[in-house]
Amino acid sequence: MGFPGTWMTESESVVYRVVPKCACSTIGQIMFYSDHGRFFDGDIHDSTSGLHKWSQSDSQPLIEANVSAHRSLTFTCVRNPYTRILSSFFDKICGIQRNGKRYRGNLVPLLTQKYGIEVGGPDGTEEFDQIKSFRRFLLFARDTIRWKKPMEPDIHWSAMSGHIATFIVNGGRYDQIFFTERFNEGMQKVLDGMDSRHKVDLATIPRFNESEGHGPKRAHPVEDYFDDLSMHIMWEIYKKDFQLFKYDFDNPGNKLPRMEVDLKEVHRRLGD
Repeated sequence: MGFPGTWMTESESVVYRVVPKCACSTIGQIMFYSDHGRFFDGDIHDSTSGLHKWSQSDSQPLIEANVSAHRSLTFTCVRNPYTRILSSFFDKICGIQRNGKRYRGNLVPLLTQKYGIEVGGPDGTEEFDQIKSFRRFLLFARDTIRWKKPMEPDIHWSAMSGHIATFIVNGGRYDQIFFTERFNEGMQKVLDGMDSRHKVDLATIPRFNESEGHGPKRAHPVEDYFDDLSMHIMWEIYKKDFQLFKYDFDNPGNKLPRMEVDLKEVHRRLGD
């Protein structure tokens, strides 16, 4: 199976397991800059050179050799499950993507027909009941994750623990797992542990939020989207994420983790 979703600098200074909706655009650009002294011109997900990716066949043997020998500092980044699933809804379901089209073609018409979800009209700018539509989307996400119906779960709302586990199961080990909510603090520790060709100043680099502006703005506080049933569904599909990455399940309004990630626990529980 190898190491899907894994990126590595060309200098092999650092290895990163991508977790969608967890600052991956900014992290990828920092990795690119650390080697080349400039940012990639465009969405880093579109780059085909300058950064090793498992999706590029030429990169696979290099990534595999590095990870198997654990030659470089290896890390990933996680995010509060409540804000992550909300971001997925507004970006991927309500938003128009950078190619000018809806995400995954017929996905939104399917959701409108089968789940009664509204997305703000053809361009996502019309008023609609965000809370009602989000809760219906959450039912759909649960159906994809639990029963793979009416489709396989999408990478943007499948559990973070699932992404992170593939790396461990296939022989990888993480040195650091940090929080999107404390990005500068966590990313600085990564930078301090790697030998960069070009110094990265986190205080001055831009944030590459490629999903920003795709969809309507969130109109309510995070906690308003989650009633008792929604929280029950969140626990059903993201229980491991809350437990392993130390986020507050009982209070959707608290986006911050309660404590640091226990790397030994992560490797033990996800390594089966």
